[in-house]
Formats: sequence, structure tokens, C-alpha cells
Amino acid sequence: MPVRPTAVLPSLLATALAASALTACGGSGSDPDTVKVSFKQSTDNSIHVMDDYLADIKRQFEKANPGKKVELVPIKAPDSEYYTKLQQMLRSAKTAPDLVYEDTFLINSDITSGYLKPLDAYLAKWPDWNRFIDTAKAAAKAQDGKTYGVPDGTDTRGLWYDKGIFAKAGLPTDWQPKTWDEVLDAARTIKRRVPDVTPLNVYTGKPAGEAATMQGFEMLLYGTEDRLYDDSAKKWIADSQGFEDALSFVETVYREKLGPDVSTALDPNIQTIVRGDLLPKGKLGINLDGSWLPQDWLPGSGHEWPEWSSKLGLAYMPTQHGQAPGKVSMSGGWTWAVPAKAANPDLAFDFIRTMQTKANAQKWYVANSGIAVREDVAADPAYAKAQPGIKFFTDLVASTHYRPAYPAYPKVSTAIQEAMEGVTTGDTSVEEAARNYDDSLKEATDNQVIEK
Repeated sequence: MPVRPTAVLPSLLATALAASALTACGGSGSDPDTVKVSFKQSTDNSIHVMDDYLADIKRQFEKANPGKKVELVPIKAPDSEYYTKLQQMLRSAKTAPDLVYEDTFLINSDITSGYLKPLDAYLAKWPDWNRFIDTAKAAAKAQDGKTYGVPDGTDTRGLWYDKGIFAKAGLPTDWQPKTWDEVLDAARTIKRRVPDVTPLNVYTGKPAGEAATMQGFEMLLYGTEDRLYDDSAKKWIADSQGFEDALSFVETVYREKLGPDVSTALDPNIQTIVRGDLLPKGKLGINLDGSWLPQDWLPGSGHEWPEWSSKLGLAYMPTQHGQAPGKVSMSGGWTWAVPAKAANPDLAFDFIRTMQTKANAQKWYVANSGIAVREDVAADPAYAKAQPGIKFFTDLVASTHYRPAYPAYPKVSTAIQEAMEGVTTGDTSVEEAARNYDDSLKEATDNQVIEK
């Protein structure tokens, strides 16, 4: 959501951001009766889904635990800046909160750095842990076999399309492309017949962070015969045809001006622009994006758009040539983790238990347009009917892939974003961008690569 490692951010920006975050918490001399909960706050002031949810959990927790208090510590920043601030806070007992919101893409990196506390002792005494699906549990498990986070949902990805624009372009409003070429052909048709809209959005480049890697590149790569990581060899994959083919798709989108203007595509707020402006105002034909979008359009969101379910269609992203299984999705998600230097870890896990009752978990999945990771919620008819699109995106779990979120992944992700940005701006060819990626991959993984 749901992005990039501290090391790859410009050092001055990272330092400035960290400085502003260090006063947010104070682990040294902390009140033993107060749990400090740090979370990612939307940069869009009108979006307060997480704020409202946590405020409700705070009320429940304080009522059930007389004398205990919850201090909510929001970090308001785009994804990559959020991670920078969070990592700075985790480094010191003086600034570490008691509970933090961790993207599964970064959690192994933070585990390796010693920033997080293993939760196995708590989980063994928590019956609800048996309700969580195994794939979700694995997302927060480190290579040492210990679990460092409790997932609060997962996500899947697909194609959102504007039925009105499709009708104007003479395209079917029950659209389902079978190949990449069919996606591009639809975008070209929109460009010709509805020239005042953006035909297709594919997130790209470093400013979009992990959205570029996961919603953009990996949704393409995993529709080829190739992957990022070879599980059997336990090595990262270099020099693959699928990698070049995925880059070629991105290059085509921006070379043919099927996507947003490059300056807009490389705006750090591109996700807010897409969800808050382009889609609701009928300015975007096709959007390769995630299951969580409706959270921005719910009542009270500031971008209320009750008509979205009738205005937009949903299609799965096809594989490159329509080869089996025919569709592709990527899944990630976020977890609640306890910092290694937390002052009140026991209280922090008690807060997790309150958040993750069946009722509260279901409330969060629906509010956040998330995909359930508790099997009892997923089986509840009230969940499946709670919001249009939930069944479509939940069904994609059967065709989904998870990122190889090992410690090197954040650097690998950044290298992918750099390759995408090069072909988006036209500054580098696909071949050159792929070679640059391979060089960065070898450096990021200590040459733990296998060449195709």
C-alpha cells in the first residue's frame, strides 16, 4: 500500500526527514502504562481511514484496560520517506515506539538490522494466530524461522478501467484482455478515439517507489516465464528475457504517449493523483493498480465517489501471451511489529490482540479495502458482500505471487525503479537499462545471482 530503503534516498533528504521524526517518540523514561503506536498517515488530508480505525481501537483498548493509555504517533509522509523516518526511530531506545506498521517488503531488512523483536513467544499463547492463513504468516517470517510481525491483511492487483471511456472508444464494457498486446491495443484505441483522457497508467520510476516495482514492473515480469528470484538455487535472477520484455512494455506505454505525461508519472504524489483526480473525474481509461483503491472513495473519505462500482470495471492482468494460468497478480501487505528497543513490548502485543479480534480485523479489511488474511473472516458472507470488488480481488489470491522480500529486496526494488525510469524518460534503451539493473543486482546481493 501500502517503500524504499534509507540508503538509496538522497542523504540530505533522509537526514532532514529523520530529524523531524526523532521528536515523535521518546522511549527513554517512557510511561510503563502507555503504549506508543506509530503508523503511516496518508499524505492526503481528506483520507483518514487508518486514523479513524486506530482511534476506535484506542477507545476499546483503554476501556478494557483501565489505567492503560494509547498514544498514537502518526508519520505523515510518502512511502519512501515513511520508511526513512521509521528506520531512524527504530535505531534508538529514545525514539523507538512500542508498535510500528511495517510493509512486508521491508520487514526482513529491518529484522536483519536488528530493529524488530521476534513475536513467537506471544504468538504461541494467542489462539487467534491459528486463524491466519499460512501465506500471510510467512510474509512476516524471517530466514531465522522466527516471526516478527502480525499481518493486518493482504492485497491483490488487477486492471481498473473506465466503462464510459470504453464505450466512447467503441471498446466492450465487459472487457477482459487475454494478452499484453490486447491491453496496449485498447490503450491505443482510447488514444485515437478519446484523445482528451490518459489511456493507461502504469506506475514507474523512483518517485513512485514500491508502487512502480510491484503494481507496475512485477505485474508484468510475473506474467512472463521469468521471476526475480530462483527459490531452488536461492539466488537472484539476472539477464532474463522476461525482465527486458517487462521493460519494453513500460517503454512502449511512455514512448507512444499512452500513459500520463512523464512529469506526472514521475510525481511522488502520482498515486494520489490517480485515485483522487484522474479516475473519479473520468480522465483515465485503464489503471494497473491494487485492490485497496475504494478506501479513498468511501463516505467520509473526502473523495467520496459512491458511483465508482458502476463507473469502473475490473479485469485481471493477463500473462504476456495468454499462457497458463492466464492471469497474474502480486500480493504484499502490512504487518504490526514490535521494535527491539520498545519500552513496553507486552503492552504492544496486547494492543495487537485487540486490533486483531475477528470483528476488528473484519472492520479493518472492509474500511481499508483489504483482502482478509484470517480464514474465519474470509469465510464470512458479510465480508464478501461488504464492498463491490472484494470477491474479484479475493479470488485473485489463487493466481497471486509474493515478492522475494529478503533483506536485499529493497535495494533490488530501487534498481528496478531506476531501470523503469530510464526507459520512461527515454534516457536509456531497454537493453542498457537491463544491463544497469544486472550490475546493481550483483552489487546489492553480493553477487548472489544466477544468469538465465
